[in-house]
Order: sequence, then C-alpha cells, then structure tokens
Amino acid sequence: MNRAEVVTKINQTGIMAIVRVRTHARAKEIAQACLDGGVNILEISYTHANAGDIIAYLKEEFNHSPLIIGAGTVLDSETARHAILSGAQFVIAPNFKKEVALLCNRYQIPYAPGCTSTSEMVEALEYGASHIKVFPIAEYFGPSFIKTIKTPLPYAPLLSSGGVTLENCHTWFETGVECLGVGSLLTKGSYDDILTHARTLIEKRDLARSL
Repeated sequence: MNRAEVVTKINQTGIMAIVRVRTHARAKEIAQACLDGGVNILEISYTHANAGDIIAYLKEEFNHSPLIIGAGTVLDSETARHAILSGAQFVIAPNFKKEVALLCNRYQIPYAPGCTSTSEMVEALEYGASHIKVFPIAEYFGPSFIKTIKTPLPYAPLLSSGGVTLENCHTWFETGVECLGVGSLLTKGSYDDILTHARTLIEKRDLARSL
C-alpha cells in the first residue's frame, strides 16, 4: 500500500487506536477487537521499547487483513527509521522534527507531527506532513479548537489526539477533523469492551458525517 492509499484509509476510517502494550498476546487481542469493531488504524507507541517488535508481529499476524499499523511517539529520525524497518505504514509524533519529515518523505511514509501553533502547522505542511497532530492542546480546548484552526487553514488535514469520549466524538467529527486518536476506549478492558467501544465510535462517526 503506497503513501496516498494509507492517507486515504486513515481519513476514511477517521479513528485511530493509540496502543501501548508489552505483550504480543495483548497487542493481538486489541488489534482484533478494533478491527472487528470497524477501526482498522492502529498506532503503536514508542513509549515502550518493544514497539518495533509489536509492529512487526502485528504486520505478520494481520498480513491479509485491512489493518493499517503505524508508529507513534516517534521523537527523532533514528526512531522513525527503526519503525519503518519494522513495517510501520505511518509515523506520528508529539513534536515536529524536520529530520523526521525528510526521512519519511524519502521513504514515502505519511508523517503526522504534533503542533501547537499555526506557524508550526504551516511549517510542518511545507515539509510534507500528511496530517497535523493537534497535540497536546486539543484535549484542553476541546472540539472548538479544531474549528479555530480550520478557519485560517481549511486545507490542513488534522489528527486530534486526546479528549475523545463516546459522548462527544460526534462533535469532533462535526468540526471537520480528519481523524481522532483514541487511547483507553480502544485499548483498556476486555475484547468485548473494546469491540463495543469501536462499534459505537464508528456509528457516531457515520452519523456525524451524514449530517
């Protein structure tokens, strides 16, 4: 799957599970529950040193599925290169790093850096960012902040991370956000818990997009 196809899939699904796990078994359980619930985008966070191993494992386990697996919390180009070699199909970070942007562009891997100001966002787009991760401010200001950004930058593809609940997720989509990063709702609890949450999020996404 090429860069454009991955970006399209991220935008179509609109929901990304942010996963931090230590074991293959739990990673597989989360991935299967998300996939069965309609969420086929997973970000494996490099807050754990085994992230590359988890990415490679899931890529092999779900090789013939629509699951798209990327790397998160990628702070530098060394980590980005490791993630790409492990099979990451996209790279996400809480910060914007020019070296990471250049490396991802070289290998045609979508890159979504974390930005907190319009100046930072514009620069990241100039360096080829596929999405702007609105972080960490989106969680504090809520969905209205997406509207604030979209007014001067209506063309900016936004990935909002944090602050998403089952009760407010439709409001985020109504602001025009391209994708929502979701943590505990899609990674905590049993298979059935995650499956139920994923299905609910997808239903609310569809309802908001139909308006």
